[in-house]
Amino acid sequence: MARRPTRLTDRLSSAPLSFDQLSAAASEAQPLDAEDQALIEAACAALRRHYRPFWHTVAAALRSRDGRIWTGLHLGAIVGRLQVCAEPVALGRAILEGDGSIATLVAVRHPKPEELGEDIAVVSPCGACRELIVDHCPDAMVIVPTDAGPAKVAIQALLPLPYRR
Repeated sequence: MARRPTRLTDRLSSAPLSFDQLSAAASEAQPLDAEDQALIEAACAALRRHYRPFWHTVAAALRSRDGRIWTGLHLGAIVGRLQVCAEPVALGRAILEGDGSIATLVAVRHPKPEELGEDIAVVSPCGACRELIVDHCPDAMVIVPTDAGPAKVAIQALLPLPYRR
């Protein structure tokens, strides 16, 4: 009988970060460079182009290891649990059309209709997306909001104890 496939991370030699390593990773948020700013702009451009209240409210952009940028759009649904986040859409495109790697990823959210005067803003990936990113690229960097503005952190700093079978 065939064995059920394991996570992509199970095939990698890198072990999860220890608590000391996690603390260091979280405190070592990196400032953004021009490529990171371009990644944020790619996500914002996709959202500005396709925004539809309650249906397409989040966009994501990821830069693969070969430098190409892939975007994805949140797919809203009347049945909430059927919604698909923007990050898996971008990752699916990168897998289908590119090398499937993630060097850096960012998600941005459009302000809600009642949030007048707000701008499109960087948001952290949800827990399910964090698990997905760790599954496919445990050494990925993610751009997240901080008190000092967007910064880049290791995905494992956002998900210190991923699910294991």
